[in-house]
Amino acid sequence: MTHAARCRPFAATLAATILASAWMAVPARAEVPEVAISKGYGILYLPLIVMEDQKLLEKQAEKAGLGKVSVKWRVLDGGNNINDAMMAGSLDFAGTGAPAFIALWSKARAIPKSAVIGISALSATSLYLNTNNPQIKSLADFKSGDKIALPGIKTSLSAVVLQMMAAKQFGVENYARLDPLTVGLPHPDGLIALTSGRSEITAHFTSPPFSYLELKDPKVHKVASSVDYIGNITLDVIYAPKKFVDANPKTTEAMLAALDEADAFIRNHRDEAADIFVRSSKTRVSKEDVLAILSDPDTRFSTTPDKVKNFADFMHRVGTIKTAPEKWSDMFIPQLSSRDGS
Repeated sequence: MTHAARCRPFAATLAATILASAWMAVPARAEVPEVAISKGYGILYLPLIVMEDQKLLEKQAEKAGLGKVSVKWRVLDGGNNINDAMMAGSLDFAGTGAPAFIALWSKARAIPKSAVIGISALSATSLYLNTNNPQIKSLADFKSGDKIALPGIKTSLSAVVLQMMAAKQFGVENYARLDPLTVGLPHPDGLIALTSGRSEITAHFTSPPFSYLELKDPKVHKVASSVDYIGNITLDVIYAPKKFVDANPKTTEAMLAALDEADAFIRNHRDEAADIFVRSSKTRVSKEDVLAILSDPDTRFSTTPDKVKNFADFMHRVGTIKTAPEKWSDMFIPQLSSRDGS
């Protein structure tokens, strides 16, 4: 046997070993290399804003052995718009009002290719119903000529919370009493419309910082606060297509871990979190305003759902959804079931 012939088996074994080592050094790519996430306007989306700024999902994905994961961020406002984007397949995770998520969960739960599932709670705060009409002092003072701006009619967070407030004020049979007055506008546009005085908008049902900024205008006053009517409950959640979650369990867990990390960052680095929000904001909000909002006990950030089932029960009672969950955890990933949610 020639020297070359004797070397061939060794060379082949060496090459195979090098290839195997190289393959083992590359992270397994069974899950998606790119994730699309939507966020909205206002302080309710601060955990997602911090996640983007600090690249927390990218960090948690690498920690989970997923390698480099690219994250694309979109800004969408209004539950209907977000749900449409999710159903069109252009979003993997979305931050949205709890009512919009519940409406989609109930409608699509029996259709495997369309079903969605909650990933976590996101935030809670007090929504203010502000007006530039000095004659309006309570919900009962709104007349047919008034127009209330909110991100989306019927199923958006603001729309359903307003219905719950009307139900408490006028009786559940009159829950939709203010619906004919609502006009769909993103929060930044609602702020401009209310404070300019040059539009048909006479009221805006909104979250911080828009509610705070409006009240700086001497022509604007607060009519009502959501917390006074329905208490302090989770208003926004994160959800995803169930088929995406089933196919990407590690990515889903990395998302939950990133949200928990974002909440801890906001608690422990409030000053820096305020800076991040100011940089990302489309409005002229000051750091002092943001710090005041974060100091408000009504403003809370947690991944554990708090009274989300209250929304589902109300929406089922008034016929907005046909199927309500038996328990809150039916709507969320199993990783949350051991938490003290509601």
